[in-house]
Amino acid sequence: MTSRCLLALAIILFTPALHAQNMADHTYTSATIATGSRVYLQRCALCHGPDGGWVEDINLARGKFKSVVTDKDLIEIIHRGAGDGRMPAFNLTEEEMEGIVAFIRTGFDPDGEAVIIGNMQRGKQVFNGKGECSSCHRVQGIGPRSAPDLSDIAFKRTPAMLQRTLTRPASSLMPINRPIEIETAGGEVIRGRRLNEDTYTVQIIDGNERLLTFEKASLRRFEVSTTPTHTPTTLPEDDVADLLGFLLSLRGNAQ
Repeated sequence: MTSRCLLALAIILFTPALHAQNMADHTYTSATIATGSRVYLQRCALCHGPDGGWVEDINLARGKFKSVVTDKDLIEIIHRGAGDGRMPAFNLTEEEMEGIVAFIRTGFDPDGEAVIIGNMQRGKQVFNGKGECSSCHRVQGIGPRSAPDLSDIAFKRTPAMLQRTLTRPASSLMPINRPIEIETAGGEVIRGRRLNEDTYTVQIIDGNERLLTFEKASLRRFEVSTTPTHTPTTLPEDDVADLLGFLLSLRGNAQ
């Protein structure tokens, strides 16, 4: 890896010397995100690319790192460097450091919204407890299959995307995860989640976790809903932040 790539890589992880009030609650404003966008283009894009995915095994826009989970992890790597000197330390200002973290955490969206990332362990308790997430989602082989498996969700969704999924699910529902309703030629109505679809067939998993495949031409009705199966969360903001912290720790076999 070139020194320039290592320089860019340093910008994705962070430093304990950051402004305590700004970073303690891990809240990012639109102005901070815009600052991060500018810093990224000037200092990072040459090696990490405009989309953040040019370095092997790392995709900054999607939150895919080798070891990073928390904002503090990011800051420390930027501050001290890594890889036995292959990635140099960066001496960014407090404003620049906070900005680059914010830009990464919001998925490279200069107009991104503020995101709060809380405690992973408390978030796990929320996930399995009052959040009732584990009643639908499967993690590391445990739980039902009626909703998407979240075992590696940190590689698939940015913090901002995850927050929108919790607070405004209709705005972040991926097409493949939209609920569907099928009526067979015999009049049986089946509701479930689409797994695969091509021109002629569709495969779904229903509420009883049955894997079913249908030829579209044989169906009386096939409807895809744009309405999520869950409503916006009513959890307090602190619980949402902790839940995000837990979800961002779910990296499959890379954990």
